[in-house]
Amino acid sequence: MLQLALIFGGRSAEHEISLASARFVAAMLDRDKYDVIPVGIARDGRWLHAADLQAALRDGLDATPAQAVHLVVDPVRPGLLLADGSFRPIDFAFPIMHGTFAEDGTIQGLLEMAGLAYAGSGVAASAVGMDKEAMKDVFAARGLPQVEYLVLRDAAARGAAAVAAVEKRLPYPVFVKPVNLGSSVGMTKAHDRDELGPALELAASYDRKVIVEATAEGREIECAVLGNEEPRASVAGEVIPVNEYYDYEAKYTEGMMSFVIPADIGAEKQAEVGALAVAAFAALDCSGFARCDFFLEEDGRVLVNEINTIPGMTAMSGFPRLWAATGVDGHALVEQIVQLGLRRQAARGPVRTDH
Repeated sequence: MLQLALIFGGRSAEHEISLASARFVAAMLDRDKYDVIPVGIARDGRWLHAADLQAALRDGLDATPAQAVHLVVDPVRPGLLLADGSFRPIDFAFPIMHGTFAEDGTIQGLLEMAGLAYAGSGVAASAVGMDKEAMKDVFAARGLPQVEYLVLRDAAARGAAAVAAVEKRLPYPVFVKPVNLGSSVGMTKAHDRDELGPALELAASYDRKVIVEATAEGREIECAVLGNEEPRASVAGEVIPVNEYYDYEAKYTEGMMSFVIPADIGAEKQAEVGALAVAAFAALDCSGFARCDFFLEEDGRVLVNEINTIPGMTAMSGFPRLWAATGVDGHALVEQIVQLGLRRQAARGPVRTDH
């Protein structure tokens, strides 16, 4: 039986979303094949081994009995050292966390140092996929169509000078976001100067880099991707939020959005979206799984918005729903993600350290 560490929580504004995603993954894992070891990362960064996985995912790590645990970074014998002195060997890690210190290459680097096979993309793809500036730069280098955007850093992301810089480049309305965050946390649609200043302040409170994007007048389309060397795309779906745009409330509140699968965009546009999703996945050298988001403009142009290397897997999330509509149910989906991680590790083989 494979010893699988399910890693959830994290030092991120998306901590709660991780718990919801982990509930889905935990429910879909085949317990005849996997011995699931719950590893929760508290908001303050402590690693904890929860006594009851379901209670930890339902009530939160602070409300559940747990003991401290540390990852043993030993490629010969990776595992977990618990506070009681016991050691649990690990064969595979499934990090299902979103945002900083999780989806940004940091935990992937730690797992690489430990020599562990794990689910999802590697260090570089994770880091670039999390940093919206770097991600868009890579997409631009590959010729993928995008909206116009501007990135502001540190002190330049706040105040009158920041507002002037945005107004010089982009027309209202604009979307203002932290560069390194997801789930629409810290994001605002600014319609004028009065809204832009506070929007910049909010985004800058989450990250030292702020990205401001031109508004795409069109439909919001999502497409999921699975694979390593030969990724494949799911059917595309259309997000229709109740609010003006697809914000945090719409993403995680029942009844605040509808998700039409397949999107009513015709076979030709379905194929175009799928091809662009695979191209975006390949551009960042992703592996395992990801979700790509698009805008379908009124003139028919398809624009790449972003890629999520650890997409949400809640009951409302697009990623599992898109694959379910493509013929891959939740159990098969999670199984494929694990197998892709194992195959990626096996294909890499031992790392040469001599010269």
